[in-house]
Amino acid sequence: MIMEATDSSARKMTPTTRTEEAEKTTNVGTKERMASAGGGAWLVSRGLRRGGLSGAAMAGFGGMLLGRGLSGHCPIYEKLDIDTNGQNPPAPTEFYERGIHVSKAYTITKPASELFSFWRNFENLPKFMTHLEEVIVLDDKRSHWKARAPAGTTVEWDAEIIHEEPDTVISWRSLKDADVHSSGSVRFTEIPEVGTEVRVILNYLPPLGKLGALVARLFGEEPAQQIQEDLRHFKQLMETGEIPTNEGPRGDCSERFSQERFSQGGAR
Repeated sequence: MIMEATDSSARKMTPTTRTEEAEKTTNVGTKERMASAGGGAWLVSRGLRRGGLSGAAMAGFGGMLLGRGLSGHCPIYEKLDIDTNGQNPPAPTEFYERGIHVSKAYTITKPASELFSFWRNFENLPKFMTHLEEVIVLDDKRSHWKARAPAGTTVEWDAEIIHEEPDTVISWRSLKDADVHSSGSVRFTEIPEVGTEVRVILNYLPPLGKLGALVARLFGEEPAQQIQEDLRHFKQLMETGEIPTNEGPRGDCSERFSQERFSQGGAR
């Protein structure tokens, strides 16, 4: 009987069994694990350098993210029955249940047709969206996006237009294998004798889930504030041809977009 119990324990500890068990408990996708590990390591390093209670809290949180990335297992996901280890795009219900939702608007003293035309050429967007490094238009519907992320990292994804009404609305969603899954729309509504209201609605799943939104806030990358700033820059660019900034040389509080660059960047 003792021999039989020993044999049973041995069978439980075989490499094959351990591999199968690991596959069962891995509920974090590959790209999300990389983001967790990288962000966690950065937080641990920064927390240790900072010291004190806040540094210890930062390092502890970073250690949790680092473990999440290395193991591929998230206890919170397990309790919520969430598994991002697959490669399929998230279902619409996932955006609703665990996504981040943002809606911001600005009124711009330009006609809707002009604003729509400039925005519709997505390669113009990095001119006023500071978190975007590059957008490459692939065809009439698809485009490739590259954006800055917390801790000096970058994320990339392909997106497609799923609905479009000329001079009125553009709706999009990310495609399979995106670093960041997102969907959203921008709507242009003319207001007589005032201008055009430009409203952006964004739904996205942070690379670390809800934890990713918290990490982003720690790095000053809160999405609602970011979109508000992007729309403010869009308003300045379309109304004046330049985006004022305090990052220029001392005594010069604006970084001017040359009229040539602005005109060349218009809709094609």
